[in-house]
Amino acid sequence: MRIAIIGQQDFGKATLEAFLARGDEVAAVFCAPEKGRPDPLRLAAEARGVPVHQFPKLSAPEALEALQAARVQVGVMAYVTQFVPQAFCNLPTFGTIQFHPSLLPLHRGASSMSWSIICGRTETGFSIFRPTDGLDEGPVLLTRSVPIEEEDTLGSLYFGKIFPMGVAALVEVADRVVAGTAPAIAQYEPRAGYEGIIREAESRISWATHVELTYNLIRGCNPAPGAWTTFEGRKLFLFDCTKRIARTFAEVKGRKLGEVVAQTGGSLVIHGQGGFIEVSRLRWDGGKKIAASEAGLPVGSILGD
Repeated sequence: MRIAIIGQQDFGKATLEAFLARGDEVAAVFCAPEKGRPDPLRLAAEARGVPVHQFPKLSAPEALEALQAARVQVGVMAYVTQFVPQAFCNLPTFGTIQFHPSLLPLHRGASSMSWSIICGRTETGFSIFRPTDGLDEGPVLLTRSVPIEEEDTLGSLYFGKIFPMGVAALVEVADRVVAGTAPAIAQYEPRAGYEGIIREAESRISWATHVELTYNLIRGCNPAPGAWTTFEGRKLFLFDCTKRIARTFAEVKGRKLGEVVAQTGGSLVIHGQGGFIEVSRLRWDGGKKIAASEAGLPVGSILGD
């Protein structure tokens, strides 16, 4: 088939490569203008001679003209951060499909996988749907679920489970759309939920919060943006960790919330409400990730000052 890919980063690149590998024609790639490091999707498309467009707004007349000129059958949205208007989505012969990493209508929004972990869910997945002008609100064409294991982080959930399955599903659904065998099912609004992007306020650790919730927050922000606390006015980001629930009063007697109570090998054990977080990797603001034992935090240090 003849398609256009709208996306960016490694997921967009993998989607491009999946369609090309089976002989489909990618007539155009649309990716957001770059603000930092080069976009892997753009680089991959240029290396394969695929026309690349980087418009500040996909609602601009020149963006619509570029997609119209590509004469594609299907638009494939693979990790999109720009607003894509209906006028753009409707130009391909069979319309446009979009990937979203949650079981819609749950967890609409840009940080859906993080919130799935933070909320303590044991299952999530992804959806392929027809985009509308509402954020992640269009009719669903396909869903696939994956378990969230106790030790999963945002990184392991995305790269180990959702990423590879999602790329394959976009190819599958594009085939179904062209064949006319992809019924679109309206999302059930009473179950819908939206959460905002995980930023500094959302990722800050409160040691007064139960360690079950603190553990989920750290996992849901690992590897980015990183759940953080403070020590002597400096921000400290926590990454790889485990949790232990306190069973008796004797285990926490005399402990302060946020107190570093032990060093175990390369890890530090921190007291939180209801138990302990054992962190093995962390970084100071502006620094690199290091073993927790290398952070210069002696037993008795109080975090979250």
